[in-house]
Amino acid sequence: MTNPSAATPDAVPGNWVERAPAPVQPYLRLARADRPIGTWLLFIPCLWGLALAAASGHGGLRLFWYAILMAIGSFVMRGAGCAYNDIVDKDFDAKVARTALRPLPSGRISLRAAWAFLIGLSLTGLLVLVQFNLFAIAVGAASLAPIAAYPFMKRITYWPQAWLGLTFNWGVLVGYAAAAGTLVPGAFALYAAGIFWTLFYDTIYAHQDKEDDALIGVKSSALKLGAATKPWLAAFAAATLGAFAGAGWLIGAGPVYFLALAPAALHLLWQWRKLDIDDPDNCLRVFKSNRDAGLLLLLAPVCEVAAGLF
Repeated sequence: MTNPSAATPDAVPGNWVERAPAPVQPYLRLARADRPIGTWLLFIPCLWGLALAAASGHGGLRLFWYAILMAIGSFVMRGAGCAYNDIVDKDFDAKVARTALRPLPSGRISLRAAWAFLIGLSLTGLLVLVQFNLFAIAVGAASLAPIAAYPFMKRITYWPQAWLGLTFNWGVLVGYAAAAGTLVPGAFALYAAGIFWTLFYDTIYAHQDKEDDALIGVKSSALKLGAATKPWLAAFAAATLGAFAGAGWLIGAGPVYFLALAPAALHLLWQWRKLDIDDPDNCLRVFKSNRDAGLLLLLAPVCEVAAGLF
């Protein structure tokens, strides 16, 4: 039987990790396998990049294979990123109620074992990356520096969410590069859209921990913006949609691309209206709904591809 105290408080109830063999459960939790939203938020920008490339005339059936590879890569590299983040932040995590039960601060995994697990996941991610063309491999490898720096950002800036945006949306560039063998302004506009989207959803997420963060000296956009958060979130959402529209304009997309942004706009508005920044449970629910927001944004380039087939 699973020890309830071993589960992280924001994990999906009844998730498959709870039914896994006991010895591997701490490693699956270190990789956040019981919290799939992070994998989705890493994978969806990859799909954006692939779909924009397809809307620009690149691709074919091989893009479906690339999507499968990127799904695997997103899972293992999200796990590697979480393991690395927990190694760096183990002392901070022990002081925060929401993170104190994670495998490292709770002592269920040793620091040496966590490093070994991180290396294993990273090598698996490398095996996925080398399936793409040389240009895409180079683009993917270039993400290592910002990824390595990310856990330290909360110590030096109130905008670690912006840095997370730089890393979590790199899949846009890798996806486009894998499909097209190059990068164009439209791909960078879509990357910018992802950065603003991350500022939107991760600021919401950060409001769960703002009291603990203030006590231990960790910085976040939630602490920086405080009561002014919601107007800023509206600006981040508008910038996300604007950059998405800009990507469509740069590739010469037709009207269907821009019309297909409407469902995502309505969803972001729904999130903004529903959010209560002083209710941690509400913040978590709204944050998790960004899987749907990301998939709705994907409609724009997918509809553009579909329009080109008829």
